[in-house]
Amino acid sequence: MTIRWPLLVRRVHKWLALFVGIQAVIWTATGMYMVAVHIDYIHGDHLVRRPAAAPVALAGLVSPATVAAADPGAREVRLQRLLDRPVWRVDTKDGAYVVDAATGHRSAPLDEAQAREVARRLYTGEPEIVSARLLTKAPMEMQSRKPPYWRVEFAGWNQPTLYISPATGELLSRRHNLWRIFDFVWMLHIMDYDERTDVNNPLLRVATWSAVLMALAGACLLVWSFPRKKKKAA
Repeated sequence: MTIRWPLLVRRVHKWLALFVGIQAVIWTATGMYMVAVHIDYIHGDHLVRRPAAAPVALAGLVSPATVAAADPGAREVRLQRLLDRPVWRVDTKDGAYVVDAATGHRSAPLDEAQAREVARRLYTGEPEIVSARLLTKAPMEMQSRKPPYWRVEFAGWNQPTLYISPATGELLSRRHNLWRIFDFVWMLHIMDYDERTDVNNPLLRVATWSAVLMALAGACLLVWSFPRKKKKAA
């Protein structure tokens, strides 16, 4: 049986174009969104202000050596402020916590009122808080962070949200609706519908090589579409 290569290549090109063409439209639309919205805005840099640097008088404070000696697993001890009081932040392999720099006692995790106050001081917009919840299970938008953490949402069309560590009072992340849309279109763009992080997943590789094969098939059809000059009879 003789293989009619132009017909076979045309059929391969048609079905590949149907599969890859839909994904190409998705790549184009999602790429346009990711280019149109500035990445700094997506990151939510506009939602938080940098805390003002204020000098701390070391007189009367517990020394960092004493704090480190109290925890053999301490890797780093550094001074910071938490709601206007100096605290020693202690980093360990199991996480971080803070110690009251005046008394040397380990501070209790932030309660809701403290978490609201920390978020209110960080937020640059109108400080109207819609909700504050302590999460023990990571939502989709915080899968890269291990809970628990406080989720403080402010009023506004963009649903600005700050995630605060109950152990240290530090800002873990900020989210808003444009970020959430970006996260969704990023999932469609890289074709990782599970964790949304793998830019070299099998489905994306299949789609990429299918697009290459479709382009090669199209090039062959283009060459065959030109009329060939017949050789003159001798």
